[in-house]
Amino acid sequence: MARSKLIIFDCDGVLVDSEPLAAKAYERVYEKHGMSGVHGGIIAQCVGMKQSDIIVRIKELTGHQFPAAADGDIWTETKILFSEELKPTPGITTFLKALKGDRCVASSSSVERINHSLAVTGLAEFFGDAIYSSSMVKNGKPAPDIFLFAAEKMGADPADCVVIEDSPFGIQGAVAAGMMAIGYTGGGHTYPEHAARLAAAGASIICSDWQEVSLQLAEFGIPA
Repeated sequence: MARSKLIIFDCDGVLVDSEPLAAKAYERVYEKHGMSGVHGGIIAQCVGMKQSDIIVRIKELTGHQFPAAADGDIWTETKILFSEELKPTPGITTFLKALKGDRCVASSSSVERINHSLAVTGLAEFFGDAIYSSSMVKNGKPAPDIFLFAAEKMGADPADCVVIEDSPFGIQGAVAAGMMAIGYTGGGHTYPEHAARLAAAGASIICSDWQEVSLQLAEFGIPA
């Protein structure tokens, strides 16, 4: 008898279509603090990272050092935008209603942001307390820490886990954890090279919508 699989979902850009809004929040907050030039193209290079790593990366790319005392401003602005505009990715609600078996969220975002995102999009009911954040582990993506932590908490062998991710960093982390990685390109932040970059990072399959994900999982004997 085949062992059951644990489906591990990234949150931003996979469950919720948040990346364009998050990029807008970073632009606004950096501008507020007198640092121009932090545009969508810069933020796109940080997709999949936790906030502290994003701030470091932005400094590497632009020279702007965001003031540590103002870190909370980023979430404040993001929360406003999410509360007003955040939507689930197209088709995810139907997908989750049909999905059988264990599932959890493993995200680079803070627990507060994950919970808020799931609440405003109506997805919280599908995950309960199975929410894991990079704030709970030492190293963020592309390290495998968050995925291994989630598997341990869910009582699953890494070899029996399927990760659905939209960022190369997330895919790299899943592969490093010994898990099957599915690349998802159905978010509003997708771009022409997206699928190729996910494949280069190690994604076994690339899907552009949740119906395609469902069909691919069915081929592996996972009802969805």
